[in-house]
Amino acid sequence: MAEGDSSKNPENNDSKKPTVPSPRPSRNLVSWLVLFGLAMVLVGLLQSNLDQAQTLTISEFHARIQNKQIKTVTIKDDGMVEGELVRTEGMGPDESVRFVVTYPSGAIDSEFIRGLLKDSGAEIRSEKPSQFVLILVSMLPWILIFAFIWFFIFRQIRSGGGGAGMLGNFGRSKHRVTPKEHTGVSFSDVAGIEEAKEEVQEIIEFLKAPKKFQRLGGRIPRGVLLVGVPGCGKTLLAKAIAGEADVPFFSISGSDFVEMFVGVGASRVRDLFKQAKENSPCIIFLDEIDAVGRRRGASFGGGGHDEREQTLNAILVEMDGFDTTSQVIVIAATNRSDVLDPALIRPGRFDRQVFVSLPDLQGRYEILKVHMRKIKLGPTVDVKRVARGTPMFSGAELAALVNEAALVATMHGKDYVEQDDLEEARDKVRWGRAKKSAAVDERDRNVTAYHEAGHAILQALEQDADPLHKVSIIPRGPAGGATFSLPERDRMVYTQSYLLAQMRVMFGGRIAEQVFFDEISSGAAMDIKQATDIARRMVRDWGMGEDVGFVYYGEGESQDGMWGMPGGREYSDKTAEIIDVEVKRILDRAYDQALNIVTDNREKVEAIAKALLQYETLMGDEVNAIIRGESLERTSVSDLLDSAEAQSGGDASASKKPSSDFDAKPDINDGTLPQPG
Repeated sequence: MAEGDSSKNPENNDSKKPTVPSPRPSRNLVSWLVLFGLAMVLVGLLQSNLDQAQTLTISEFHARIQNKQIKTVTIKDDGMVEGELVRTEGMGPDESVRFVVTYPSGAIDSEFIRGLLKDSGAEIRSEKPSQFVLILVSMLPWILIFAFIWFFIFRQIRSGGGGAGMLGNFGRSKHRVTPKEHTGVSFSDVAGIEEAKEEVQEIIEFLKAPKKFQRLGGRIPRGVLLVGVPGCGKTLLAKAIAGEADVPFFSISGSDFVEMFVGVGASRVRDLFKQAKENSPCIIFLDEIDAVGRRRGASFGGGGHDEREQTLNAILVEMDGFDTTSQVIVIAATNRSDVLDPALIRPGRFDRQVFVSLPDLQGRYEILKVHMRKIKLGPTVDVKRVARGTPMFSGAELAALVNEAALVATMHGKDYVEQDDLEEARDKVRWGRAKKSAAVDERDRNVTAYHEAGHAILQALEQDADPLHKVSIIPRGPAGGATFSLPERDRMVYTQSYLLAQMRVMFGGRIAEQVFFDEISSGAAMDIKQATDIARRMVRDWGMGEDVGFVYYGEGESQDGMWGMPGGREYSDKTAEIIDVEVKRILDRAYDQALNIVTDNREKVEAIAKALLQYETLMGDEVNAIIRGESLERTSVSDLLDSAEAQSGGDASASKKPSSDFDAKPDINDGTLPQPG
């Protein structure tokens, strides 16, 4: 008992001792006093050297020499003469005997003055620099060094408060605390990700009423990881959380932890979590956590002393150190969940992963309505049609689409945004601006027309492909023309018949060039690449090869390569050869089938190509009318140009094309297969 009491008494006595005031204010006072004293000494020396000397004119100086009233003289090279006068009876006691004479530049005759002074008996002294100046010049480098150390090291240590170590503020967290009233974002501004909103809503309810969840013994997740492709709304969802929860919201990016000094990241992590615990309940949001949370291993530059690994270790320790009743929740966002360290995403740290996927048709409709609340819409705008025409668009792309539509309508002087403005904005966001004024060679224009006609005929005749929406030979982005489809629905899975139909559509352009020109061009480069990617994924990833079978031969992502990257192929060279043969067989089969379709419909392909040369843009129903043998009755591009030239008196340039006819742009899908997430 005695030992126990003795162990407790010191603690109790220490707790009752008065707090020792910090000595820093006294050191600051001494420092300021020293600086003030030095300044006063410097001012005094300057005043003693300058203020007590009287100024004489040149004539007065010569008169003093003749009267032998000069005691000492110093002649300087810059035309200034300094010296002392002989004190006479007529001089007052406070009158200075020091004098200064200034000659004009180049007007002083030193030898003549020296002769006069020598005859008068004055003492001529040589010019010597002031001892104070010599000492000051010799000490100036040391003064600069001590000033640098004072302001950039000692002041940093003081401002760091000792808690951040020798690095001072470098070890302090760079997080931003966002109150509810400053976010400007709520759940009503987040659409298209209803499931993610529901999961996050549970966290907000826990922060507002924790006893409601603890009543049955449940524990709220300590960490929530938001995973999704770029632009799908992860950061927006985090801002909405800050707008909905009446708790402090600490937000920081993963790259803010990393500095050039080793150990700074870990120090900032500790400082962030320390402040979060002091302000609980609260939310910590780590954006782009893959910057510091990558998988640890024998990668280049890795090891226990790597800065990122130390930062990651600090995050792991802090997240695992929470109490079961702690009201600090960590929300992180990343689009590279495959590279995160397994220890970071295990239960107990990031208990829950919320997948924020690309919006479906209904989600795109809701997102468009949210963004269209800020613009003026025309009566003909069909939001559902725009949503249907934007498959695989992210929330960020839809926001850019609406903004671009408003800009397009403004540039055209409209009072509100119309449907064609939205379609133009959609094509501009996905494929780039249309090059209406580009000068295209006539032969290249013909090749492009037949190339796109080949795509269009297959897109229209293939039952398993998406319906044809629009075909155009107006250059847009890197492409000289494009054929676009309008998917009837969002595809979650891709059937073998759909994939083969997509490949046949892609081969239609090259086949049309070969059939009608007996020559092929480089215009099918992108078609070949996309078709090859589909065929290779069919064989390696989706088990659709006849010889390969139901085996996954994709590149492994679970094994670390030499440089910390996902490992390469996990099959033999013989298997790789079989895969190559299987891919080539699928492509050849699709090519032969597409060749038969184009050959059997040669006249229809030629009719579509001629219509493209005349009108430049054809809608899907117009292409179907041409296939049925009907003729189109609308004004051609050449007619519009002739009309514009006649109205302007022949001054209209033939290269300038009116936008009223072929301002319709390619729609949504160029026949490529959206890569499944």
